[in-house]
Amino acid sequence: MRIGLLTEGGYPYATGESRLWCDRLVRGLGQHEFDLYALSRSAQQEEEGCIRLPPQVRRVRTARLWAPADDGRTYGRRERRRFAGHFKDLAAAVCADGDGFADGLYGLAELSREHGGLYAALRSETAVRALESACRAPGTRRTVHGATVVDHLSFTDRLERALRPLLLDWYDEDGLGAVDLCHAASGGPAALPGLLAKRFCGVPLLVTEYGVHLRAHYLAATDAGLSAPVRALLAAFHRQLAAEVYRQASVITPGNTHARRWQERCGADREKLRTVYPGMEADRFAAVGESADTGDPHTLVWVGRIEPSKDLIALLHAFGEIRKEEPSARLRLFGAPAQSAEASTYLGHCKALAAQLFPDEADGAHAVGDNPVSFEEIGGPEAPELVDAYAAGGVVVLSSVVEGFPVSLVEAMFCGRATVSTDVGAVVEVIGGTGLVVPPRNPRALADACVALLRDPARRERLGAAARARALELFTVEQNLTAFRGIYLELISHSPVQREAVDADGEPLPFAHPAESHVPGHWTTAAAGPRTPSWAEEPRLVATGAPQETAEEAHR
Repeated sequence: MRIGLLTEGGYPYATGESRLWCDRLVRGLGQHEFDLYALSRSAQQEEEGCIRLPPQVRRVRTARLWAPADDGRTYGRRERRRFAGHFKDLAAAVCADGDGFADGLYGLAELSREHGGLYAALRSETAVRALESACRAPGTRRTVHGATVVDHLSFTDRLERALRPLLLDWYDEDGLGAVDLCHAASGGPAALPGLLAKRFCGVPLLVTEYGVHLRAHYLAATDAGLSAPVRALLAAFHRQLAAEVYRQASVITPGNTHARRWQERCGADREKLRTVYPGMEADRFAAVGESADTGDPHTLVWVGRIEPSKDLIALLHAFGEIRKEEPSARLRLFGAPAQSAEASTYLGHCKALAAQLFPDEADGAHAVGDNPVSFEEIGGPEAPELVDAYAAGGVVVLSSVVEGFPVSLVEAMFCGRATVSTDVGAVVEVIGGTGLVVPPRNPRALADACVALLRDPARRERLGAAARARALELFTVEQNLTAFRGIYLELISHSPVQREAVDADGEPLPFAHPAESHVPGHWTTAAAGPRTPSWAEEPRLVATGAPQETAEEAHR
């Protein structure tokens, strides 16, 4: 089977969990071929190069969302009329949350495929005037109705960037038309090529969202410095795009129930949804998870990216309450180096608060004072590897106010550590009763839960063992690969093979894809010899007293 893997700002270029997930998928399903279609977000990303790819990756095609895509073509009168009609449908649907979005989107795609020129058209006066009319039409929201010319220009600029996949030459027999299945590694622009491949070539589409793209857009838009009308228009566009992606996808695989609820609210059909948890490498944590050493019983450990959403301020205040009950307690915070000015500022603020709340303490008059709170980097002398951070303490804490799938929590579970977490995102689903969960932004509740575990070693041990068993059952790479292997085979069984089979000389192979290859079930090869049909076996099953089954059930 040949898979067209669609990514945006991730594999095979970016680092992080999204790249790791795609790489594990491609390497784990070596029996299939993969064509990578990557939407690049920056020049720096491409300059850093892509990772070393396994042999089952046939080729990589990259499109630059950050660079102009002007092909130098302009439209004649007939094409301008077609463009105006399609863009009017799309703009009206965006401004009033009405129908016509799909007609406008696919109409623009077909126009671009036949004549090119879409880059200039989307930035033309025709597009701006059509958007202005749609914003002022009866029935539009008040926020959109008040958009100015500057807002129209700003939105059309961002809309052109979002629609860049429509300009690509990927949708022919040598591109996505040659794959058997498109697998979009996220929603939004990454899934757009999959929509067009289905529209033009009939290729089925599978969409995986470990973090819902629409939710990520909502969170990012508040900090983008855009006016209210532009934010409203962009939100409406991405909402319409998400609904169309969910409508056209054959199967949608959210990474957790939290993401699944978002998808359902955005119009995804429940029958299409299959929760597939991210696969993580359990082996790297096995030494700690299987060790009898349960870490320092007086130490709390926090691991993650230091940023405001992690709410370390609440954790520090909670630790102040913990120290009143357990004076020997320590808090070790392990994080990666700050990647932005905001993260650096937040880290400095947290260090200043820790110094204020917990002045350096000394055991005697001649001893050097020590702060019970430490900020450390992964890779430092105290924690050269990530696993060393989790091994340092007996309880792992998560204090976030915003969280998707809590990767650090699963890592702690692999290490067999008892955990205290805030009830955000998919935390409750991941923990499943193997740790303590408290409300977010509640330092008192967080402190009480931590004290309860610090004072009860037997309970810590029981929770840690149960957490490790749960993680090994649900969150390993093996379970993830097994799930996608089955979904791939299911989808391809309902769709014709897209490419022609040829021999070593390039000659067509007649009957290479027999009709039964499209039917779900187990089929033997000629070398395996004849098999008694299921309808002939049914009387024997009944006669021997076996439970009465249908012929199809007996065959399975």
